[in-house]
Amino acid sequence: MATVHIESNKEDIAPRVLMPGDPNRAYYIAQKYLTNPKLVNKVRGELAYTGKYKDVDVTIFSSGMGVGSMGIYSYELFNDYDVQNIIRIGTAGAYTKDLNLYDVLLVDSAYSNTVYDDESGIENVDILNSSFELNGVIQDTAALKGMKLTQGRVHTTVAFYTESKDYSKFTDKGCVAVEMEAFALFFNAKKFKRQATALLTISDNLITHEVMDSTQREKTLDEMIVLALDSIIKK
Repeated sequence: MATVHIESNKEDIAPRVLMPGDPNRAYYIAQKYLTNPKLVNKVRGELAYTGKYKDVDVTIFSSGMGVGSMGIYSYELFNDYDVQNIIRIGTAGAYTKDLNLYDVLLVDSAYSNTVYDDESGIENVDILNSSFELNGVIQDTAALKGMKLTQGRVHTTVAFYTESKDYSKFTDKGCVAVEMEAFALFFNAKKFKRQATALLTISDNLITHEVMDSTQREKTLDEMIVLALDSIIKK
């Protein structure tokens, strides 16, 4: 079985999926943390690996960048591969001085003023919640590790480069950070009645102008990655 965008057989994809945006990060996670990782997708350069993490099947599947790409892959994973739980793992830019580089944000909801919801033809909604149950598992797992988490809403944008530096229209909506994929993931999880959330490491701060470089973004997110892995295997 395959789709237009995924070449995997249905049995190649685990019911538990972590979705980094970057294919290089998917490769890094699979090689470092999975036992006997098997490459199960490379269509369009989006890499997916399935293997064992603590004797539980897990798939690491890169989503690509933006709501369009995440929308395609999460839709097909839920609909065609019967995936039950997806945790997006990635980076975000902070809208507040209260979030520092390397802080980990557990997303409880995503705001977007895109037309993704309208064009998907189901409903007109600009705020979507992540999975309360899955977030609870992540919070409990973090507490056992003594790991600090911040929980909050993200702004899912389609424009990485913007002229406006006035973030108040997003902070007024309760957003503490900005990223590019969570809204589409949560939309499809709601559609298919599955569970999804996002764990994001703060890679830059739009207020203080601190920023990670590309190598740091790819290689220094292990605390978040391990938290996601230890949480997803409990589902």
